[in-house]
Amino acid sequence: MSFINTDTSVNPSLQLIRQNIYLDDLTSPDPYDVWNLKIGQVIKKIYYKNRLLGIIPAAALTLFDFYLNNSLRIGYRQRVYPIAHSLKALTSLILYAKTRENEYLQLAEKSLEWLSQNYSRNYSGYCWGINMPWVSKIATYDEEVPHITHTPYALEAFVNYQKESKTVKYNKIIDSVLNFIEEDLSKIIDTKDTLALSYSPRTESRIVVNANSYAMFCYALLKERTPNLSNHIEDKIKRLYNFISSQQNDDGSWYYFADRKKGNFIDCFHSCFILKNIYKVNQITPLPGSNYILDKGFQYLKDHFWDDSKYLFTRFSKTDRMSLVKYDLYDNAEMLNLAILLNQNDLIEILSNSIKENFIVNTDIYSNIIYPNVRINKNTLRWASFPYLYALSKTI
Repeated sequence: MSFINTDTSVNPSLQLIRQNIYLDDLTSPDPYDVWNLKIGQVIKKIYYKNRLLGIIPAAALTLFDFYLNNSLRIGYRQRVYPIAHSLKALTSLILYAKTRENEYLQLAEKSLEWLSQNYSRNYSGYCWGINMPWVSKIATYDEEVPHITHTPYALEAFVNYQKESKTVKYNKIIDSVLNFIEEDLSKIIDTKDTLALSYSPRTESRIVVNANSYAMFCYALLKERTPNLSNHIEDKIKRLYNFISSQQNDDGSWYYFADRKKGNFIDCFHSCFILKNIYKVNQITPLPGSNYILDKGFQYLKDHFWDDSKYLFTRFSKTDRMSLVKYDLYDNAEMLNLAILLNQNDLIEILSNSIKENFIVNTDIYSNIIYPNVRINKNTLRWASFPYLYALSKTI
């Protein structure tokens, strides 16, 4: 299929979006390719177990990836990431809603067909993961493990497609996601007033706050589809929201983990995830006090991540490790999306222009800018070309 419009009169932002959503094959490099190597996985495990022992090999591998092998990518394996197909479908559906051109609906359906065939099997319902081995602070995951942070993107794409196409083609897939959340995720906190779920079906040592905001969003998407379970789902949303709001610090921030143990941090794009999910859930079912939480959280982002010299957002406000990354497209793509949701028009224009100036070169999208001022990770669809294009599509 090839619908690429080469007409130079087309809006440049639209042209950039089109050249990516018309890709049939979403096989892509990724900023984490080096850490998917066997040696990368071993080094991460050592680092998380004993930082002093792992810091030198971790630094050496980072320098190799950033400055020597980033363009060549020798030994790296490209993959297809479910979230890339989900965001391609969501972006296509935004353009369809704006234009009513059937080609965008067809592009969305093509990615949904891929998702309907490429999901994490042997679980209670349809679900999706990252599709790469991942060593984290709290668990080690193989390629097939689903995550509550990835599943909502696919779920939202299926739901939005059926609303736009007026079909019920994917009812079975959509409705089964509830079984995944209810039966496969662990209830780490489960009281009368508070609920906190695991990140995945794996045994994990800590609670991830933004993961619970995604679980809340999934429940909200499923609420209107299951009127017989409306009270049950409302209760889950309420208790998840109570947990998430209880984790917000007085200054408006959230730590990544729901604790104060070593290795915790506050960063930009995960904070954006929490805020956008609260906003989107509140559009479906009212969340008491959410406007105050949103205002306080958004103000924290502006106060602690905004770099006035570059008109970009940085990665960390609190962390216990150094980073060679000056700016990351993922942070700025999620901030652009959040600014759009919250109608922050001045920020939308400034940030959108700065992203184009700093991360886009001709038709290539770079995901990171590292010291001294080097662009790396070109056209890595999962992180963060498609998150950016999704937000960009809302501005056209």
